[in-house]
Amino acid sequence: MRRFTALFLLLILLLSLSACAQPAVPPAGNTAPPAQEEVPSPEQEPEPEPEPEPYMIYDPAVEPEGGSRDGVPYAAWDGIVEHLFFHPVVAYPELAFDGDNEENGIDDYMVTVGEYNKILQSCYDNGYVLVDIGDVWSETEGEDGQPKMVRNTLYLPEGKKPLILSYDDTNYYPYMLENGFAYKLIIGDDGKIASWGKDPEGGEVVSRDLDAIPILDKFVEEHPDFSPFGAKGCLSLTGYEGILGYRTSTDTKDWNEAKEAARQKEREAVAPIVEELRRTGWTFGSHTWGHIRLSGETRTMESIQADTKRWYDEVGSLVGETDILFYPHGERPDGNDWTKTGPIFQYLQSTGFRVFCSVGTESFSFIKKDICAVICDRLHPDGTTLRRSRERYLQFYDAKDIMDVDARPQREILWE
Repeated sequence: MRRFTALFLLLILLLSLSACAQPAVPPAGNTAPPAQEEVPSPEQEPEPEPEPEPYMIYDPAVEPEGGSRDGVPYAAWDGIVEHLFFHPVVAYPELAFDGDNEENGIDDYMVTVGEYNKILQSCYDNGYVLVDIGDVWSETEGEDGQPKMVRNTLYLPEGKKPLILSYDDTNYYPYMLENGFAYKLIIGDDGKIASWGKDPEGGEVVSRDLDAIPILDKFVEEHPDFSPFGAKGCLSLTGYEGILGYRTSTDTKDWNEAKEAARQKEREAVAPIVEELRRTGWTFGSHTWGHIRLSGETRTMESIQADTKRWYDEVGSLVGETDILFYPHGERPDGNDWTKTGPIFQYLQSTGFRVFCSVGTESFSFIKKDICAVICDRLHPDGTTLRRSRERYLQFYDAKDIMDVDARPQREILWE
């Protein structure tokens, strides 16, 4: 019995070892699925462009229905329309006022971001509201059947005074890029106009606080009663270095297909900037293509005609029609445009310009009798007037409160 039991146990052991030697076979119907291939996830949908905020623009020459708008009473204004103009503002004074050969020119003709902010606040506090230069005068037909310009009656919120702002050389010339200015205008991620540039360490900066244009946009957002009609300012553009920081110009001395292709890309890039500026209350004027003097003493009629055509071809084709001309250097055509209508003035008027702006000591304007045109002077907040003309600007601001004496070069200040 024991022998039988031992043989039986041995047989069981052999069968077990034989079973262990066989490869494991999964039961039928439970076959493991093959490894699945990774399926690439679909590409992420691009975020939609931000919808632009609605922006209303009104005509100040039209009295609001019922004499009021949004509960604010309006009254007729036939007095002086003040006009201030700026050049591009200094974002980084440490780069602008670093002792190089550009320092004194920047000190004379520009204000810093801090000074500009204070000037806007002071104009607002002193009861000024923005109006568009194109709304102040209109072209109509005189009794003799000839076209003439007329001054419009403006309807302003009661107790307010009208103010035009204009901005010369909004082109971002190469010399500015090394001297503390923004490089160009762009549309930011929020869909609003911003500046792009580099800080003193070379880092790229997108901001709405470092350039005159987005700074005014922000100021109006925060103080909508500063612009009851939606007006901002008029950008006075040359063309020889492109516009708004985009190199849209040609060079007649050295040109080829590659340069033209690059220029066309710049034109495409600046188009939405121009469109957004126009939509939000900015307008455009000519500062001539080459920033040329118009007195006739240094320029022939032929050269002025060629320059004007080039402005229309390279700048007007981008910004649209304008009837505003800002004299470079403040130099008047034919030497005296308010008592004389010479051949240069007649030519410029014939191309479509109707409002001709120079620079002076007051916001002077005069409707010419012998031709359909208006001439006017503008005041210029800058280093020169901050140092020397405090009394003249007190209706807008006090230079003692505005001027950043510590940031600027240590030059003579007459009001000390």
